[in-house]
Amino acid sequence: MVKLGKTIPAGDLFTLDEGSSIPVWLQLKNRFIYLITSGFYKPGDHLPTVRGLAAEVEVNYNTVSKVYQSLEEDGYIVSKPRQGAFVADVSDKPGVSASVVAEAVTAEYLQRCQELGLSLEDIDAQFTAALVAAKQKREREIGDAHESQKPEERRGRIVEFPAVPGDAAERASGNGA
Repeated sequence: MVKLGKTIPAGDLFTLDEGSSIPVWLQLKNRFIYLITSGFYKPGDHLPTVRGLAAEVEVNYNTVSKVYQSLEEDGYIVSKPRQGAFVADVSDKPGVSASVVAEAVTAEYLQRCQELGLSLEDIDAQFTAALVAAKQKREREIGDAHESQKPEERRGRIVEFPAVPGDAAERASGNGA
């Protein structure tokens, strides 16, 4: 099992669709670019060997080798003889940002859904439902975290304003004008 410098097996990080019109090597390259630009891989992280990754994701050795060569040509990784491949610092690389990567991932998602025969309206409905579910899950998690706090920890979130002379609270207590 190749761990890709993290505790997640390579097979879980790279799901390839051999039926897609996007070549397997390009799917693999795009996934690496996403993992690097999103911050999953940090500059200097050691990548798996070509042989190890090829075996883990069940792709031909030459395909993975082509991906690594292309990533190195584009400046995403650096190969060091007898040491392996390492993630390059791409923070100053033009066009490398989460929004640029998200745009590419979105375009790929749309294309794949259309290849499955979904209309743009179907894709919109499916995506909207998934987004609503993700937001609800986040809210439940936030609510669960809030509920697990002790009452004295929660109390710190209540904002109490000082009484202003002549306000309703003072009049109700009989101390006001």
